[in-house]
Amino acid sequence: METTTTAAGYVTRRPRAEDAHDIHELISLCDTQVIGKGDMTFDDVVDQLNDPSFDRETDGWVVHDGAGRLVAWAWACRKGTSDNVDIDVAVHPDAPGLTGGLWDTVTERARQITAGLGHDRAVLDIGLYREDSGKRAIAAARGFSAATSFIRLLVDHGTSVPEPALPPGLSVHQGITDEVRRQGHAVQQAGFAEHFGFTPKDYDKWHEELDSSASGDWSQLTVARIDGEPVAMLLGTNAFAGDENCGYVRQLAVLPAFRGRGLGRFMLRRAFADDARRGRVGTYLHVDANNSTPALELYLSVGMRQVLAIDVWRRTV
Repeated sequence: METTTTAAGYVTRRPRAEDAHDIHELISLCDTQVIGKGDMTFDDVVDQLNDPSFDRETDGWVVHDGAGRLVAWAWACRKGTSDNVDIDVAVHPDAPGLTGGLWDTVTERARQITAGLGHDRAVLDIGLYREDSGKRAIAAARGFSAATSFIRLLVDHGTSVPEPALPPGLSVHQGITDEVRRQGHAVQQAGFAEHFGFTPKDYDKWHEELDSSASGDWSQLTVARIDGEPVAMLLGTNAFAGDENCGYVRQLAVLPAFRGRGLGRFMLRRAFADDARRGRVGTYLHVDANNSTPALELYLSVGMRQVLAIDVWRRTV
């Protein structure tokens, strides 16, 4: 385990599984200062540490002060075999002097990741709350610029949410079998191919990532077929269940040739009814505001409302 003691008395090392609680506390503190509440759950942090694309021995750093308190957390995570790398840096307000060095560290690690994959550049993405003027200023000073925005939407459920009628010729199937999961993966890959930041992912990698998630639930994967042909998929998870008692639509895709037939709206309304039946008080999802399909309009049309905006800033090195 790599450990470094800086001149200022801080100790930097690689993250361990048992750091999840302290990392969650730090991120919650930083989020609360910006948006008024913690936004990541403990399970989210566990998922991040256990992400198959993230190597704790090379891709992450935790920093403790002289009293043993965790005051910074930084990471870089590859996206498949592409030249695109996600990064983040979270620093306690008591330790602002750590910020610049950690941004340098994750940037260099992103270069190493993509070079190891045979690329001559690294495209770095970092998600920033729109309200986070401090972190946006740091990103801008380091050559990042806004690339797209992800809007978090929420629909509230009343005491009863009716399940939509099944359109003629359509059948729906839960992801409790390997066949349905493979069909869901195929539709998702085709449906997301033109989306911002998309990188192809084979079935085994896709399955491993979702199967290892603490909030994963394959029974919330639904594949819609028309005359036996898979044409749409929706993957729900429990990401917002523990802290807000809400469902979450993680992925929704319709094959390009079958768009414009109301399939996306049907899948959403079915997911809302399923979440209400589970006792959830609402359903969340994120949408790219610059999506190649008119997804935002669809979500607003089924009663969802914007509750948060997360801008993705990008730099190529």
